[in-house]
Amino acid sequence: MPEAPAPITRLAILDDYQGVAMSMGPWERLKGVEVTVFRDTLTDADALAARLAPFDAILAMRERTPFPRALIERLPKLRLLITTAARNRSIDAAACAERGIVFCGTPSHGDPTVDITWGLIIGLMRDLPAQERALREGRWQTSVGTALEGRTLGVVGLGKLGGRVAKVAHAFGMKVIAWSQNLTEARAAEVGATRVDKAALFQQADVVTLHLILSDRSRGIVGAADLARMKPSAFVVNTSRGPLIDQDTLIAALRNGRIAGAGIDVFDIEPLPAGHPILAAPNTLLTPHLGYVSQQNYRAYYAGCVEAIEAFDAGAPVRVIAP
Repeated sequence: MPEAPAPITRLAILDDYQGVAMSMGPWERLKGVEVTVFRDTLTDADALAARLAPFDAILAMRERTPFPRALIERLPKLRLLITTAARNRSIDAAACAERGIVFCGTPSHGDPTVDITWGLIIGLMRDLPAQERALREGRWQTSVGTALEGRTLGVVGLGKLGGRVAKVAHAFGMKVIAWSQNLTEARAAEVGATRVDKAALFQQADVVTLHLILSDRSRGIVGAADLARMKPSAFVVNTSRGPLIDQDTLIAALRNGRIAGAGIDVFDIEPLPAGHPILAAPNTLLTPHLGYVSQQNYRAYYAGCVEAIEAFDAGAPVRVIAP
């Protein structure tokens, strides 16, 4: 039986934007571990390496702080790198393996991104944010929204999340069409969708919603030609990753009224800097990457972090992510 490693002594919890990490995890179980919480995101490589150098364990919250090879090689004490959820494409797993760093994930709770997706769709189609503001300002019924029933939802990416979004659409009486590069008619039928080609989806949909993993193949998968095919009355919603849509092209389409609006939860730069052009784009409903942000998910993440440290100390790491 392999000998258990020296126990973890210092844990860094990164990017706790809301200041809730210590209230949502069973940290009391980590006897002898000094836990340090950082609420800000450092983008300067030297400053980040200096901050993290003293820690032998780090918890990364999703992709808020990337861990490329260049950073990993500057963390000599690091032995355990934990990401919330089951995967993190912004962490170089191969570099971890070469350094002998255990890289593992945590459990998560459900698919809260489905909630945010439908919140954005309903908010856009019924003009809820503008109507709420108007009411508070003393104005009554200033626009006429569009009901979901009878409209067509176009789902780009019909995996786990896209499939759940499609199923909800049926409850609203919507027609569902779908496209992705590898989508089969059988998979579409499983969730009551009709497989169409990409051009047809953008031409026919009243709402286009994106549910793809960001990769070299999917980056910029929605471009000018796709937005040009959309109805002027149609909306686009992105709760997956910002770079799936060419940002400049989207902003231009919004400014010239080529599409009716956009619901965006994810951006090319996060946190979104002041003065970013998307903030001034008309007919947008913007949220600060809330898709995975729920009390249930956070509790699962932080409990999973504690479990990962306990398992590492016992010499039996759990949920290890291979290169």
